[in-house]
Amino acid sequence: MNLLHIIKEGIQDTCYIWKSELNLIFKDSGVMIFFFLVPFAYPVLYGLIYNNEVVREAQLVVVDHCDTQSSREFIRRINGTPDVDVVYYANNMDEAKDRLDRKEAYGILEIPSNFSSDIHTGKRTTVSLYSDMSCLLYYKNYLIAATEASFDFGKEMVQSLHPSTTREEGKIAVNPIPYESVAMFNPANGFGSFILPAILILVIQQTLILGICMLGGTAREKNRFHTLVPISKHYHGTLRIVLGKSLAYIILYILTCCWVLIIVPALFDLPQHVDIGTLGLFVLPYLFACIFFSITLSGFVISREAPMLLFVFTSVILLFISGVSWPMHSINGFWRILAYAFPSTAGVQGFVAINSMGATLNEVAFEYHVLWIQTGVYFITACLVYRYQIIRSRKLLLKGSELMKQK
Repeated sequence: MNLLHIIKEGIQDTCYIWKSELNLIFKDSGVMIFFFLVPFAYPVLYGLIYNNEVVREAQLVVVDHCDTQSSREFIRRINGTPDVDVVYYANNMDEAKDRLDRKEAYGILEIPSNFSSDIHTGKRTTVSLYSDMSCLLYYKNYLIAATEASFDFGKEMVQSLHPSTTREEGKIAVNPIPYESVAMFNPANGFGSFILPAILILVIQQTLILGICMLGGTAREKNRFHTLVPISKHYHGTLRIVLGKSLAYIILYILTCCWVLIIVPALFDLPQHVDIGTLGLFVLPYLFACIFFSITLSGFVISREAPMLLFVFTSVILLFISGVSWPMHSINGFWRILAYAFPSTAGVQGFVAINSMGATLNEVAFEYHVLWIQTGVYFITACLVYRYQIIRSRKLLLKGSELMKQK
């Protein structure tokens, strides 16, 4: 009977804390911004920014020292691609560099004076390509356009200088090994399809951290002892506090995850080869890990504004070490270990594989297990944080009572 009473009381207290936490969330405009406005608006904003996917018509300056029909034909082929737009013909490199300095172009193509003579005598010639590396997308456009133009131009020159007896022999001479480039999981080769899935999963973690830590800072400011929890019969059980609060967050973020991870990619036609059941099973430990991780961090927040100063700047760092912008196996050992301290690392890698590549849970087993391990570890740390706060609150209350008696 005592056991049933304890279980009943525990459930009632957990529900009380859950309702109290929901009430605090909906009364706090700052938390509402992090829990609702940011997750719903930021993915759309990023999607609109990267909606064009690829850069077209990258401005290029040409320095043609040869000025022959062959060099002009080569330039025409580059200019005819959708990736490059030849905006100016400079007389020398100094004039071309001046155009780059004024941001009228982002690349220079220099054709040597011996371009035509070398080609017609069967020699190899060199064309120099310079690019403003402040934006790698421009460099990609210039390199692809110049490479494809040189291949096509070279094949035609070989065929004209060395005519074959049959058409088939001519094809073999200029293209002995045909090849085809296939862009897997990102057919458009788009920047949005590449970076947006990682941003979506990171938004969930960062908004949870900021919102939960803001609630923790507010609780400290309102509590006369500046502790994380007030003294109340409903706040005596550590498990009741952690489970009650996490239940409130998980319910709210189920809707958020549906919007961020399913609807937004569909709105912007991102590659989606996802099974909803698989995605749901994967997102569940990710949400729990993020929530318990955020609750743990909230124990170190002393004011309402502190989360904005402590955690906002980490978003870019976490994106860099998530293994998307740079391969995980090439990241320094220390940073790789640090990366797996955050749920976003395993979350990004697993979500990209499931959403963009159609992976199953077995194929992301490592990331899936990491998230469950993080869930267990951060659940324990969250409980330790609140246990410490409860003990501290009791000591301060007892000390305050003794001082009142003495007076």
